[in-house]
Amino acid sequence: MFNIFKKDKINENQNTIDFEKPIPQHIAIIMDGNGRWAQKRMMPRVAGHKEGMNNVKRITKEANRLGVKVLTLYAFSTENWKRPTDEVNFLMKLPVDFFDVFVPELIEENVRVEVMGYIDDLPEHTRTAVINAKEQTKHNTGMVLNFALNYGGRAEILTAVNQLLTEQRNGQLTEEPIEDDKFSDYLMTGILEKELRDPDLLIRTSGEERISNFLLWQLAYSELYFTDLSWPDFTAQTLAEAISDYQARNRRFGGLKETKKGVN
Repeated sequence: MFNIFKKDKINENQNTIDFEKPIPQHIAIIMDGNGRWAQKRMMPRVAGHKEGMNNVKRITKEANRLGVKVLTLYAFSTENWKRPTDEVNFLMKLPVDFFDVFVPELIEENVRVEVMGYIDDLPEHTRTAVINAKEQTKHNTGMVLNFALNYGGRAEILTAVNQLLTEQRNGQLTEEPIEDDKFSDYLMTGILEKELRDPDLLIRTSGEERISNFLLWQLAYSELYFTDLSWPDFTAQTLAEAISDYQARNRRFGGLKETKKGVN
């Protein structure tokens, strides 16, 4: 099920990625450090968020070119509402500007937009932009660009549990016990194909080494990669380095794996 990039398409990243090895099908990124990136340059924090959104365009195209199936980006958490009002208002306007400009390119690139999170709680202009982007790209069959917007991992799990309980009380669900696959249907990543719901690789920028309430269920066996670079400085080459690091790991999923050197 992994996608192997053809040798004749290898580009400047050929010395980093081994195209004979699997490319992660689902990459999730915590895009951290936008505000600090701007402050270091004596710019307002919102300038960093704007540059960060520009970088989403660059990394989306590169991930799609490499054959990644799902790119999930942590754009705004349920905790981010605690930030200053002016900054939150700017962040809520970013998707409007982003999709207005980038959707035609996404259609050209055959990329489909999905959004997971508590969308109904977003401002109307943000919600409308999100819904329109999904509608305009719904027939695309390539990579899924999946935004986590007003998303929180604990809230997601509680929402799923409460939905299960409600369906059981109403007689809509009689299955017991609930298995992993069934539970994952109720999570927000249920919009994705079953084999693509859990990220193979999680990347976090800006030097922080925690998952910050992101995909708590789905990251159970994901490979984690941390870089000191702020998100606006994260490049196609950095992505290649993260994928190369991923390719060098021995993913055992709690079991044992045969290698040339024996069992690990």
